[in-house]
Amino acid sequence: MDAYTRDQTYAAPGTPIAVVLARDTGDVVTVMTWASEHRVPVVPRGAGTGLAGGATAVDGCVVLSLARMTAIREIAPQDQLAVVEPGVITADLDRAARVHGLMYAPDPSSHEISTIGGNLATNAGGLRCVKYGVTRDSALGLEVVLADGRIVRTGGRTVKGVTGYDLTGLFVGSEGTLGVITSATVRLRPAPAEPPSTVLATFGTLAAAGRAASLIMGAGLRPSLLELIDRATLRAIDEWRGIDLDTATAAVILAQTDGPECPAGELLRWCEEAGAEFAAASTDEAESAALLDVRRLAYPAAERLGNCLVEDVCVPRSRLPEMIGRIERAAERHGVRILTVAHAGDGNLHPLFVFDRGRAGPPPPVQAAADEVFSAAIELGGTLTGEHGVGVLKRPWLDGELEPDTLAVHRQIKHALDPAGLLNPGKAI
Repeated sequence: MDAYTRDQTYAAPGTPIAVVLARDTGDVVTVMTWASEHRVPVVPRGAGTGLAGGATAVDGCVVLSLARMTAIREIAPQDQLAVVEPGVITADLDRAARVHGLMYAPDPSSHEISTIGGNLATNAGGLRCVKYGVTRDSALGLEVVLADGRIVRTGGRTVKGVTGYDLTGLFVGSEGTLGVITSATVRLRPAPAEPPSTVLATFGTLAAAGRAASLIMGAGLRPSLLELIDRATLRAIDEWRGIDLDTATAAVILAQTDGPECPAGELLRWCEEAGAEFAAASTDEAESAALLDVRRLAYPAAERLGNCLVEDVCVPRSRLPEMIGRIERAAERHGVRILTVAHAGDGNLHPLFVFDRGRAGPPPPVQAAADEVFSAAIELGGTLTGEHGVGVLKRPWLDGELEPDTLAVHRQIKHALDPAGLLNPGKAI
């Protein structure tokens, strides 16, 4: 059972009494009805790719895996939607949609291994969310099994719908604490007619790269992807895969445009305005794919260096350069190795705090640096998490972002739907 007790974090899991590999909604109903009757906690999970400890087992729980519920039940091209089970791999849904000239827009870096259910549970973002939004923006309706085994259905198949409260939006991002998602109706979008143009720009300072991203978004452009990779991350990838890194490069901006509303030439212009040392555009599909692969290698490259505390603070786009500076100063002040990548178009930064393997958790300097980064994000008008969720790792900082009355409302909602506190206890709220 051990393989089902943890996610991609260092968070130490508890010991479950059983693991259930659900194959349909009926299995989930059976588990929740039994668990409710016997007051046994249940930890739902997908592929276990989470980065906040949200799928870690607790002592005495039933781990409920949805990974075998893998059916794409329907693709409706005219309505531009799909109906899927939670175990469907994100990239598989996108590939199935492309057959019909459509695409599934959410694109987390783990898209080849993460599941739709896990993406819904954390409201995952990804590389394309700068233009197409996060997972919640593609969720039209859900089938959810509640803590007592009842089935509720939210939303529907229509583009618009305001009957009652937005329960779909409530369950998306709730990290399995309010119900278990067993089916989702998701929005598909027209796939771009032409291959995207990819822009690569290198900078001598991290601040200049952050300024380029801020200028691009401030100019009203809508790239389909706008990523930032710092020197420490580039060096880690280069040591692993050999990407011919120029040692003078402090940061890279990687951007794509898949429509005429965002000319590649404009992206280049703003990169050069911010002080790019090199900037070029390409429409070659193989070259573009290779560049995106470099970005997706950031986390595994960091993992090769040691254990990682992976954070995902988000700030207003205009404050991105300032937030980058705060991360750099935190690393220097505490003597901590931090690798930073960012969904720069969203102001969503991923500082990866690296520490020695074999430790139960981050050492005090890493904890102090992380605390400084979280505090800086909130001070700049941002948030503790843009897409990974709170899980167990960010709970200590909740009070810094949520006011007491706001936090009380969260807990009231949790109590209304799960009065015994059986669903994913100790997570999110």
